[in-house]
Amino acid sequence: MRCPSIGEVEDPYSARFCLCRSGRNPDGFQPVEGLRMSQVFEHEPVMADEIVAILGDVPPGLLVDATVGGGGHARALLGARPQSRLLGIDRDDDALAAAARTLAPFGDRVRLVRARFDQLPQLVQEPVSGVLFDLGVSSYQLDMAERGFSYRADAPLDMRMDRTSSRTAADVVNDTDERELARLFFDNGERRFARRIAQRIVANRPITTTAQLADVVRDAIPAATRRTGGHPAKRVFQAVRIAVNDELDILPGAIDAAVDVLRPGGRCAVLSYHSGEDRIVKDRFVAAATGGCTCPPNLPCVCGAQPVVRLLNRGARRPSAGEVARNPRAESARLRAVEKLATDAPDDRAPGVGR
Repeated sequence: MRCPSIGEVEDPYSARFCLCRSGRNPDGFQPVEGLRMSQVFEHEPVMADEIVAILGDVPPGLLVDATVGGGGHARALLGARPQSRLLGIDRDDDALAAAARTLAPFGDRVRLVRARFDQLPQLVQEPVSGVLFDLGVSSYQLDMAERGFSYRADAPLDMRMDRTSSRTAADVVNDTDERELARLFFDNGERRFARRIAQRIVANRPITTTAQLADVVRDAIPAATRRTGGHPAKRVFQAVRIAVNDELDILPGAIDAAVDVLRPGGRCAVLSYHSGEDRIVKDRFVAAATGGCTCPPNLPCVCGAQPVVRLLNRGARRPSAGEVARNPRAESARLRAVEKLATDAPDDRAPGVGR
C-alpha cells in the first residue's frame, strides 16, 4: 500500500523526526523529515477497547501498529502496556506527523516508519508480540478535500495514501480500459451498474476532478435508483482508491507476514471496513489456523497439515451500538484476530474448523 521506499523516524524507538544516529541513510531508507504537523488529523480509534483487550494478554515485547494513522490505537496500547515498545508504520506523511505528536509522551518506546505494511519483515529484527492492522481510508484523508478521496468536495483526483508514488486516481480513471474499469467496479460492490458507469466514464474522458467523476457516475445510474442507498459514487470512489493504493493486492502477503513474525502467544488483530478486505483476512487466518488442511470438512485432519495460529473468534466482531452512535464511521468495521501457537503445540482443531 506504500511505495517501495521506507522512511524512518529516528533509530531505534522514538517518535521524534530525525536521521538515524550515524547521519547516513541506511539501506536506501528515506528519513521522515520536515513532515507537516497537521493540526486537523484527529483519529478516533475504532473498537479501541476490544483491540486493547485482544493485545493485552500477549507476551512482553514489541507491538506493531501496521497502519498507525494518527496514533489513536497505538496510544491506547502503550498506555495499557507500560512495558511494551511499539513500531508504527504508515505510508502517509501527514499521518506519521500526527502520530509523532500523539505518541511523543511515550518517548523512546516508539519508533515510526514510513513504509508499506507488507514490508513488515524488513522492519523487525525480533519476534513480535502483537500486530494490528486498521485497514482502509482514514477519516482525516476523507475530510481533507485536497487529498481527492471524497466525492463530497471538488478537488483533483488523487487518492494516493503515499504522495511520493506516481499513480493517481486520475491515472486509473483515464488510462484503464472500459472492460477493466467495469471489472474493478463490479469486484468492489457496484454490481448492477458497473458496465454503464465504465462506459460513461470512458465517454467523458478526461476526468480530472472528484466532482467530475461523481457527476459522471451519478448520471450513469437511473434516477429511481439514486433516490436510495446513499451517494451513487460511493462504491466507485472506493474501488478507484483501492486500485490506486494496491490495497487488496498486498493484503494477503501482509497478513501472512504478520503471522510469521509473531512469537508464540503473540496475536494479530485486523480491523476491516470492506467486504473484500474482510474476505481476504478471513481466508488468510483460516489458512493459518488449519495449516492449509485439504481434508474434507467435518472429518479429522489426516493430511499432516499443522496449524500455526488459533482463531480467537469464530466470526468477525462488530462495534457496539454505543460506539456506532458516537462514531457512525465505525459501523462497517469487522474485527478478526488470531493467536500464534507454539511450534510443538498439539493439533487441537475441531473437525473441519474454518472450512
